[in-house]
Amino acid sequence: MKRKILAALLASTMVLSLVGCGGGSAEAPAAPAADSGAATEEAPAAEEAPAADAEAPAAAGGEETLTVWCWDPAFNLNAMYEAEKVYQKDHPNFKLNVVEIPWDDIQTKVTTAATSGDLSTLPDIFLMQDNAFQKNVLAFPDVCMDLTNSGIDYSQFAAGKTAYSVIDGKNYGVPFDNGAVVACYRTDLLEQAGLTIDDFTDITFDQYLENGKKVLEATGKPLISMQAGECDLIMMMLQSAGASLFNDDGTANIVNNETLKIVMETYKSLKDAGVLTEVNSWDEYVGDFVSGNVAGTINGCWIMASIQTAEDQKGNWAITNMPSLVGASGATNYSNNGGSSWAVTTKCANPELACDFLAKTFAGSNELYDNILPSGALATWAPAGDSSAYGEPNEFFGGDAVSAKIVDFATKVPTNITGAYYYEARNAVATAITNYINGSDLETELQTAEQTVNFNMQ
Repeated sequence: MKRKILAALLASTMVLSLVGCGGGSAEAPAAPAADSGAATEEAPAAEEAPAADAEAPAAAGGEETLTVWCWDPAFNLNAMYEAEKVYQKDHPNFKLNVVEIPWDDIQTKVTTAATSGDLSTLPDIFLMQDNAFQKNVLAFPDVCMDLTNSGIDYSQFAAGKTAYSVIDGKNYGVPFDNGAVVACYRTDLLEQAGLTIDDFTDITFDQYLENGKKVLEATGKPLISMQAGECDLIMMMLQSAGASLFNDDGTANIVNNETLKIVMETYKSLKDAGVLTEVNSWDEYVGDFVSGNVAGTINGCWIMASIQTAEDQKGNWAITNMPSLVGASGATNYSNNGGSSWAVTTKCANPELACDFLAKTFAGSNELYDNILPSGALATWAPAGDSSAYGEPNEFFGGDAVSAKIVDFATKVPTNITGAYYYEARNAVATAITNYINGSDLETELQTAEQTVNFNMQ
């Protein structure tokens, strides 16, 4: 069994290396086909982090330096540098060695280190995409430290965000950037249809469809566009009802997933009515709302940075929550798309320091979140939403205090089961929705998607 597991993981490493060189988005490494316990028996369990103390101890020789891997200088690296400044106020000898590494390359390095059994090449802390957390911890149980008893108060984070890095009831990540879903609209275009942002707040997708028909008739513009062959909106709709493509035991939940069927039917109805249009690339997707080809979009709150590049549209945008599914158990107007969390490696030379640093910055500092807000880094740490900086009006979005609103949205996002094979399931469903839109039978497509996921898991 161990040889089979190692062979599968090494194969994943080679694939990731090739993808990383191309600069594309890499999938997380393949987890063992058997349950997570099989992998755990073959590899040492992750260490449990010590609770953060009021005075974090320095490493041997008084060293108080931590090495961090992350990507995106203007966003993630900037956040770490600001966290360093905050922590240095009470720990003047503290230093960070922040290394810029693309996510694809981080994934490859983690895979290589874990499968070789040599974790010495890993940093003290690294940033991990939320949707890759389950697979990495299950596949490599000796890489990430158990932070459950580290002194970090996870109750202060949005539950839906925290759930991404919880495996078997244990916390392995510290939530960072906010991926709460926002529905964004051109208020000047809505006005032409006799509508306002209030007509899109706390609504269902049935109401969204009817409003979209009015906007289309009045302006000739769809409400929204999505990238063909992708399923971002599908996954957002699914999570908004607390549903997942997996069961609690890790098995695929596609064929008998009633919420997924509602999602697929809802998506197709929007497409058939012309309220939703599909484009061929990400650039076209962004270009649609920047150039005014559509009246809005639904996505993670990070999309607002792209919207604001259209300076001529300042004041003509507004945000609210997303529509809810009709007929789905547990339907809400809230979801999440994207985001990442910090992980502490078991190789960390000073775990007490690492945990204390994270507990007092990303899990405990309003000052930090106020400082990084201008770069677009919104918190999922709930207390940050109460700060005066988050309450500042955003003139681009009609003078609304959008930052505080988004933090509130994040606290209402339902949790769901990401699963170790999230990317494989997502890709299978993306194929299914494309075929369904083009006339294929829904039940047949769902059956094929589940068979594909089951094949990948074996």
